[in-house]
Amino acid sequence: MTKQDLVNAAANAAGVTKKTAGEVLEALLDSITKSLKKGENVTITGFGTFRVSDRAARTGVNPRNPNEKIKIPAMKLPAFKAGKSLKDAVR
Repeated sequence: MTKQDLVNAAANAAGVTKKTAGEVLEALLDSITKSLKKGENVTITGFGTFRVSDRAARTGVNPRNPNEKIKIPAMKLPAFKAGKSLKDAVR
């Protein structure tokens, strides 16, 4: 399912225009992104939790030259943990 498919499905389910559904989806994604940038978790009860995960620095191997070691810096990554209702629905 693409973003546009999601907008279409939301518009049909809520009985609103596609433009309104698209604006709501953009606002939701924007809010989640801003919260994650601040380091806050976003929990949607029954759906799941978006959080920021820390990845430690590590040493890797250059794929073009396997004999060369490279340093991969520490970074923060977005992560998602599905809630019980979502897990049950998928199973």
